[in-house]
Amino acid sequence: MSNELERIQKWLAARGLGSRREIEGWIREGRLRVNGKLAELGQRISGYERLSLDGKPLRVSPEREAPRQILMYHKPPGEICSRNDPDGRPTVFRHLPKLRQGRWVSIGRLDLNTAGLLLFTNDGELANRLMHPSAEIEREYWVRVAGEVNEDTLQALRNGLELEDGFACFDDVQPLQALHEDDTQYNRYFSVVLKEGRNREVRRLWEAVGCQVSRLKRIRFGNLWLPKNLAAGRWRPLTAGEVNALLDLLQRKQRRDAAK
Repeated sequence: MSNELERIQKWLAARGLGSRREIEGWIREGRLRVNGKLAELGQRISGYERLSLDGKPLRVSPEREAPRQILMYHKPPGEICSRNDPDGRPTVFRHLPKLRQGRWVSIGRLDLNTAGLLLFTNDGELANRLMHPSAEIEREYWVRVAGEVNEDTLQALRNGLELEDGFACFDDVQPLQALHEDDTQYNRYFSVVLKEGRNREVRRLWEAVGCQVSRLKRIRFGNLWLPKNLAAGRWRPLTAGEVNALLDLLQRKQRRDAAK
């Protein structure tokens, strides 16, 4: 039996119970208990304690972490990224394979009406690193907007605008010529790139320049693209090469930060 103690949010995240940020939320909301007492942020545990969430026991092996798994999912519109919904709407988690230990953790979210690429892992610590703004992972979307768009509009989106939760901009925005037959002067398609995942950020940026988003689809996360042969509502595991490329993307960012 190991005598090493580890912060509870990190210990649970490494075993796939959730991202570190999600677990910290459980603690702040008083949902997580250790040996019958409310857990505290930064509390250190060995893993042999009695843990419970919302009054239900958490049965996680203290001996070893589950092997890391990562998969991609093609989210259709109309699904939520929460595990449960009081309104009974379908959730993305209903399609995912069962895990012997831990839970699938969503690497970021897409809102109800947004489709496209979602990643899931049973490694909450990895999910936390990939989602953190400091990682600066690019997210690319295809978007259909209604409204008049000219070069000044696009430049304003690149330069940035003040939203209710702070300054935001697209790292890139480019027209997608003749992507669909309904592509007209007032119903146009664009590719946009962001390096963060704030709530409804793509939609809110377009709204700030007087346009409405009528269709939105994420096609890329970092160096992973949504495959054309992955149908909506289907998933597949990442290949070993895709996993290594994703991890290398994180490591390159860390090396650049260390060199500054």
